[in-house]
Amino acid sequence: MSTPVSSHDGSLFSRWAAFTVRRRGLVVISWVVLLVVLVGLWVTTGAKLANSFELPGTESQRAFDLLQGRFPQRAGDTAELVFKSPEGIASADVRPRVEAVLAGAAALPGVISVASPYAPDSRTVSAGGTIAYATLQYGQRASNVPKADVEALLGLVERESGAGLAVEAGGGVVEANEQEPPGATEGIGLIAAVFILLIAFGSVVAMGLPLATALVGMLASFALMFIAANVLDLPIFATSFAAMIGLGVGIDYALFVVTRFREGLDEGRSVEDSVVQAISTAGRSVAFAGAVVVIALLGMLAIGIPFVGALGIAGAIVVALAVLVALTLLPALLAYTGRTIDKWRLPFFHATDSADPSGVWYRLSRMIQHRPILFFALSLGVLLLLASPVLSMRLGSSDAGNNPDSLHSRRAYDLLAEGFGSGFNGPLTVVLDLAGSRGNPGENTERVRAALAAWPGVRQVSPPFINPAGDAAIMTAIPEFSPQDDATKQIVHDLRSKALPPAVEGSGLTVYVTGPTASFIDIGDRIIGRLPLFFGAVIGLSFLLLMMVFRSVLVAVKAAIMNLLSIGAAYGVVTAIFQWGWFSGLLGIKSGPIETFLPMMLFAILFGLSMDYEVFLISRIREQYLRTGDNAESVARGLAVTARVITAAAAIMVVVFLSFVLGPNRVIKEFGIGLATAIFVDAT
Repeated sequence: MSTPVSSHDGSLFSRWAAFTVRRRGLVVISWVVLLVVLVGLWVTTGAKLANSFELPGTESQRAFDLLQGRFPQRAGDTAELVFKSPEGIASADVRPRVEAVLAGAAALPGVISVASPYAPDSRTVSAGGTIAYATLQYGQRASNVPKADVEALLGLVERESGAGLAVEAGGGVVEANEQEPPGATEGIGLIAAVFILLIAFGSVVAMGLPLATALVGMLASFALMFIAANVLDLPIFATSFAAMIGLGVGIDYALFVVTRFREGLDEGRSVEDSVVQAISTAGRSVAFAGAVVVIALLGMLAIGIPFVGALGIAGAIVVALAVLVALTLLPALLAYTGRTIDKWRLPFFHATDSADPSGVWYRLSRMIQHRPILFFALSLGVLLLLASPVLSMRLGSSDAGNNPDSLHSRRAYDLLAEGFGSGFNGPLTVVLDLAGSRGNPGENTERVRAALAAWPGVRQVSPPFINPAGDAAIMTAIPEFSPQDDATKQIVHDLRSKALPPAVEGSGLTVYVTGPTASFIDIGDRIIGRLPLFFGAVIGLSFLLLMMVFRSVLVAVKAAIMNLLSIGAAYGVVTAIFQWGWFSGLLGIKSGPIETFLPMMLFAILFGLSMDYEVFLISRIREQYLRTGDNAESVARGLAVTARVITAAAAIMVVVFLSFVLGPNRVIKEFGIGLATAIFVDAT
């Protein structure tokens, strides 16, 4: 057998790979020191996630700023204690038990005040008298309330409920702290990844390297995220989001490099030449694929919402570190491992793929090339069928009513809807700035209240509450429809643009409509308004990067179109499951709108991730073409030698993403289903 040509081609990737092999000890020690420093900073300076959800330039944010300055005691969020008794809340047997719960709640940490349903002017008992609620005012925003404080509230609820009295806790404070912690479902994905890697590599040692490097990247990413949380408004689910992306890309990138390294060894190359070949080919593909993902994620900054941009930065950190680990730590570990990478082989599993014309993948490629129109039409038809539900996609915000029945917030939501109507769970807070009021402030405020009460779709308006300084007032308007109903969104827009401006005209008052429901509507309006800019920026930058990689306009156009089709299929499947309700019972969810930010975030992630297989496959085809000049043969051979690794990589991503569907968070379930669908479609 002839000696393979050296892989040292003088390129940056080739020179770097040779350096990591010859200085592998320095590289590994550097990573150990870096991890120690990052973890140390995480422990000593790391901040809590979800410090705030600011919406600059929106009416909701202006109202919140006013509340902070003039109603500091009401700038925090609330929780609700909900009671139900067939005997009636006012019965002699039930009232003492309810009052005991209220007294216990008032003594809980973080609770500023408790509004009793038994107060003389209370309107918090249902018409039938069997359901009532008490509002617990906290001094902080829901995301800042310590989890221990919420657990104390839930413990009180669980102790007191029973014997004819149902007690539940809901509201923003409870919902924000009922999320499953990171690590609860990732283990399932890791276990599945182990089996897939064993099947793909047929070697225990080869299986372990991608897992080990992925976990190193994840540890560094989490440390950086919590350090960055000091200046970034990272939402509570950012950890699950980052774990989902980090595990998938971390294992996949390492998988590509390790596969190419083993191919080099099988060709008779030295360990150093094999590492250099792996980094200068697969490593180059990983670098460019990762760059596309990072660009797409950073494009979320264009939306102009701090927590959305922060999520994009968090995702970009995770992907960038996965690329960095694959190009630095992994080649050093491969140099140490050398030919022992195939140690502890499993029987019946092939170590690497080949371009054998008798192989199933080679023959499949030839069959498709003989009937390209037929296979094109079939695949396009399937993609369009999967994407068709997107035509009826309804964007909005899910709420506690979409949570699993196992959560207190869902059960409290259902009780409140039963006793007070579906709109009760989406109250609108109306804030009045009285500082510039002309005339009688009381009369001006009453005109606003009358305008609210008279507007179609508003079921109830509370009396105004004026602060001690007399320069601000708040009141609550209850719509007739649920928070996620399109009619509620229309009511918010109508109140702001039609009902309230005439009521304050000439009075000097400024009035704002805010609250969680209005805030989510503002988020949705901001995102939808900037989606065209976002999509255009991501597609344009990715297109330019692909042209740089392949020096071909046609390849870049084809890649962009294929990615859009796979993303469309993902959108369609998410719509069918989460909006139409397909398999909702199996997933433990209730149908509702698709989160407004989901299409944007899925697009950012998937447009990059879908490039991984595109770049890896086309790179191998291009290598074959430069060697042979035969287009058809290059396609067949490129597919044959990459089919196993692409299948394994996709399978790992799919099982990792689907493992997150097992948690209770509906948003994370949507991400998991959408990402898994797009990766499956793209690889297939």
